Formats: sequence, structure tokens, C-alpha cells
Amino acid sequence: MIPDIAELNGLLDFAVGLARGAGDITNYYFKGSFAAERKADNSLVTVADREAEKFLRATIEKAFPDDAILGEEEGEKPGRLNRRWILDPIDGTYSFVRGVPLYGVLIALEIDGEAVLGVVNLPALDELIYAARDLGCFWNDVPARVSSTESLGDALLLATDFGTCERYGFGRAADSLQRQVSERRTWGDAYGHILVATGRADIMLDPIMNVWDCAALLPIVEEAGGRFTDWQGKRTIHGGNAISTNAVLFAPVMNTIRAAGQT
Repeated sequence: MIPDIAELNGLLDFAVGLARGAGDITNYYFKGSFAAERKADNSLVTVADREAEKFLRATIEKAFPDDAILGEEEGEKPGRLNRRWILDPIDGTYSFVRGVPLYGVLIALEIDGEAVLGVVNLPALDELIYAARDLGCFWNDVPARVSSTESLGDALLLATDFGTCERYGFGRAADSLQRQVSERRTWGDAYGHILVATGRADIMLDPIMNVWDCAALLPIVEEAGGRFTDWQGKRTIHGGNAISTNAVLFAPVMNTIRAAGQT
């Protein structure tokens, strides 16, 4: 059962504190030196990822021992309740490793299978974005809203890498959207979705996503007034891919994707 507003506000405050603490750990390494390794899926991992997730798990387990936890680096810990914390200690590890500050700590709480709160800490940028159902979305403690852009011809379109859209079967749709919009940039990973939630961009495309990439973003984008779905237009964190838009542009974006035959 979804908690009442007072309880949810307390859980959000707890998650914000978690994100700050993990952000301090990652930022310490970001400003220093570290080695990166390749995991079995060829993605990168560092000591900062591992230490930040250990901190997150230990803090959650102490406060809420019956809650389940899913993290990118250490997998799933079963719980005895209907609540699951979903953690990505460093989203955008490639940026982190290359010294680019567009990485974030992602924390979400799922209750009865629904992501009800999300926090993204971008510590190297000093940006903290958080939201919970019916509590709104906040960017450094100021209410955040998606843009009011009404036309694709005026829109700023983002993707981590437009070439990846082609690789995962969405190339025609991504190309069509690029031709229709005003501008396109590759300010990607979770940062791109945060730019949509805070009104600084209008559309973000992600052709491949894990649940820990998506869970914090859905409540953030929605509470900011936007739409967060998979490429089928389904509201989910389990679609394996994701799109964020402001509310007005969702329909023309989905129409473009469908016209390309890629839903």
C-alpha cells in the first residue's frame, strides 16, 4: 500500500540524505585517481561504484531491515515487505571515468511494484533533483517543471548516443526525430532525462535501459509534469528502454516512432 503523504515525505527525506552521502563518496574519487574495470557485460565499474553502493545498502539495511534492495553492482537482496529500494551508485560511469561531470547517483523506492519516489544527485554539478508521488519535483529545493515547448520544430532533442538508437533497432525513428527538431545534443544518461524534468530540454531518447537506470526517473519526470515511457509508449521502468518528454510533445514523438514502424 502506498504510504500517506507524511510517511512518503519522510522516506523522500531519507532518500535525499542517502543520495548526498553516496554523492560525497563518488565525488571524492571523481576529483582524485582510480582504476576502471570491465564487467561481464563490458560496461565499466570503479571502486567508487562499489563503495557508494555498499554505503547505500548498509544505510538502508540499518534503517529498514525488512525492505528489499536491488543495486546495479551487488544484485538483489530479498525483503519481507512490499517495498524495494532500487540503486544505481553511478549512472554514467563512462562519463565518470573520463572526468566528465555528467554522472549521477540514482535512488528509487518501489512499493507494490510502483516507483513512488526518485532522487538523482549530480554531485560534480552540485545539482540534486528529487520527487515523490503527489509531492512534486524539486531541483536544488526549488520546484521543477518540464518545458512548455509545443512543437517538435522548436524542441531540443537529447540522446546519450544517437548511433546506439540504430544499434538497438530504433534508428529510423531517431533519425526522423532529429530531422524534425530544432536542435539535438548528446547530453545523455540520467542527466538527459533530468534536463527534460527541469525544462532545459524537451525530449530524451534511451534505446537501452536497466530497471536501476529508470526507477528514479519515472517519478521525477512525472512529478515535473512530463511523460516517462518505453519506446512503445508504455508507462514502465521495466521496458528495457525509455523516453522522457514534456507533456505536449509526447504524442508527436510517439507518432513519429510509430510512423517509422519501430514500436
